[in-house]
Amino acid sequence: MKIAKILVLALLLLATIASARRRDPLTEAEADQIRQAALEPYKRLQLYIKFTGARLDAIEQLRADPRQADGRGHKIHDLLEDFTSLMDEINENLDQYQGRQLSKDDRKDFRKGLKEMIAACDAWDGKLKALKSAMETDPQTQKEAKDFNFVFQDAEEALKSSADMAREYAETTPLEEKPGKKK
Repeated sequence: MKIAKILVLALLLLATIASARRRDPLTEAEADQIRQAALEPYKRLQLYIKFTGARLDAIEQLRADPRQADGRGHKIHDLLEDFTSLMDEINENLDQYQGRQLSKDDRKDFRKGLKEMIAACDAWDGKLKALKSAMETDPQTQKEAKDFNFVFQDAEEALKSSADMAREYAETTPLEEKPGKKK
């Protein structure tokens, strides 16, 4: 009985530690903007694209500023983790709106958002490739990469998944509603 209580307490402690390490990838201001756009799928997607891109821009800024060298690997780790979390949020939003019956205007906006997402994914892919190249060739980045190599791989996979999803949805989302379907 005593061992069972200790085991339960240990599991609760581990769950608490795991949940404490998971932080929100959005700032409070960004989260407010997302909440305000809750009923506007296109605007919401645009915000997610903006915030996700900002994480990769921040990595570029960190790498370019020698004054930020202290702890840079950990900072890049956190930014890549946020990037991946935001990519997951984008995927959830795309899934949510892909299956819905949308008005002609909403369908048009959704397709426009998909095109913007595909363009953003292409740009983000270039930034991740540049970081990967630096991880292979730049001695300083090679040292720092030990702090973020694993989450970098996650970021690459999340980006590929999101880009594939956006492309698939762009191909399968008709501009006009099919005959016989109701709005």
